[in-house]
Amino acid sequence: MRRETEVAMNEPRKAHAAMVVSTLLVATSFPAVSMVAGALHSAVLTTLRFALAALLFLPWIAARHPGGLRPDRRALARYAALSAPLVGFFVAMFEALRTTTPLNTAAIFTLVPLFAAGFAFLLLGERPDARRGAALALGTAGALWVVLRGAPSRLFAFEFAVGDAWFLAGTASLGLYAVLVKRLHRGEPQAVMTFWTLVTGAAWLLAFAGHRVADVDWAQVPPRVFAVTAYLAAFTTLATFFLTQYAATVVGPTRTMAYTYWNPALVAALAWATSGARVDAAVWPGVALTALATLAMRDASPRPLPNAARGASARA
Repeated sequence: MRRETEVAMNEPRKAHAAMVVSTLLVATSFPAVSMVAGALHSAVLTTLRFALAALLFLPWIAARHPGGLRPDRRALARYAALSAPLVGFFVAMFEALRTTTPLNTAAIFTLVPLFAAGFAFLLLGERPDARRGAALALGTAGALWVVLRGAPSRLFAFEFAVGDAWFLAGTASLGLYAVLVKRLHRGEPQAVMTFWTLVTGAAWLLAFAGHRVADVDWAQVPPRVFAVTAYLAAFTTLATFFLTQYAATVVGPTRTMAYTYWNPALVAALAWATSGARVDAAVWPGVALTALATLAMRDASPRPLPNAARGASARA
C-alpha cells in the first residue's frame, strides 16, 4: 500500500519533468527548422516529420506492445480524432504565415493554455480555482512581454489579418488536442497512443499536402535536410508527443500546456547560446513572470464541476 502511494505521488513529478524536457526540445525545433528553411515546403517537412517519427517508433511498438499494432476500428477512430486538431494546428500555421508576421503568431500562441483551460472546462468538467486563473493571466502576460521584447506599444500596433484568424483557430486546435489526449485515453500504453497519433497524423497531412510531397525532386534535396528532418522527427516530434501525452493524462491539459509560456524565453536563450544573438534585458521581467506562473500552475488543482454540470460538459 505504501509503495503504491509513493508511486502515485511520484507520477505528477515525473509528468512535470517530462514537460520541462519536452519544452526544451520544442525550443530546439525553431533553429533546426531555420537550417532547412526553403529547401522543402513547410507542409512537406511536417508530413515527413510525422511519417518518419512513426517509422522510427514502429520497431519499439512491435517489440514491446505488439498488440498495439492491431487496433480495432473504434480505437483507430479515437486516434484519428486525436491527431486531427494537432494536424489542424500545423495546417492553420501554414496558411497563417502567408499573410501574417512571426510576431503576431508568437503573440497569439500565448493563448494556448487559455484555450486548453476552456476546453478542459467543457469536455472534462475542470473548473480552475482562483490560483490557476491568476497563473494563466500571469503566464500570458509574461509570455507576451517576452514576445514584445518589453515594449507594450508593439501590441497596440497589432493589426488583425486573415492570417491571424487562421492562427487563432490553430491555437485553439492545439488547446483542444491537449484536452482530447486525456478525454480519449482508454488506458492503453502511452507509446501505443503516441504511435497511432503519428500514423493518423501523417495520413491527415498526406491528404492535405500529398500533391506537394509528390512534386518534390528528392534526388536534389541536400543530405543535411534529411539529417535535420531525422532530428526533428525523433526528438521534436516523437519524443515531445510522447512526453506531452503522458503529462496530459497525469496532471491534466491546462497544466501541461502552461509550459508553452516558456517557449519565447527558451528560443531567445538558444539563439544567444548558438549564435551569440543579444537577449534584450527588457525581456527578463517577462521570463520571471512565466516562471512564476508555471510554478503556480503546477501546484494549483482544478475543482470538478457539480455532477449535473459535469454531465452536461461530458456530453458537449
